[in-house]
Amino acid sequence: MKTILFSITILSILILSCSTKKSPEELMKEAETFTNEKKIPESVTSYESLLNDFPDDSLAPEATFRLATIYQNKLVINISEDESLHKSVELFQSIHEKYSGSDKAPMGLFMAGFILANDLKDYNAATEIYNLFLETYPDHELVASTKEELDNMGLTPEEILQKKVARQQ
Repeated sequence: MKTILFSITILSILILSCSTKKSPEELMKEAETFTNEKKIPESVTSYESLLNDFPDDSLAPEATFRLATIYQNKLVINISEDESLHKSVELFQSIHEKYSGSDKAPMGLFMAGFILANDLKDYNAATEIYNLFLETYPDHELVASTKEELDNMGLTPEEILQKKVARQQ
């Protein structure tokens, strides 16, 4: 008798857990709502659930991009700014690696380079990413910005201005 009750209980739990699993669309909407309400830990959890449960869904590149943006903006508490920026770079790069056919892939790669250069000051890694961008997306609208980033990497705004003025003369 106990075995039957135990089996029924386990079966009920399995049925309930399967029926309460959220769809990718529900997780995305939930994450957006949490972000708008400034409930960042909940938003991160929803995006991560979408990515873990549905890594091949068409919403996965967008979810990865939004999650990367949360880390880029250092909105996740209990991790350092440096860790947050590194996590952002990792996520942005993963869009290019996992979802190369996505319209988010070029922007993800560009953003990884941008954060490496401008926030983390890792110019070697940024140069590598930017060059990969130029090689992979030679006709993308961000090519000019990428070349400008490479040309001005490590310079202060004043040095960039002086450089531009010198070119005009």
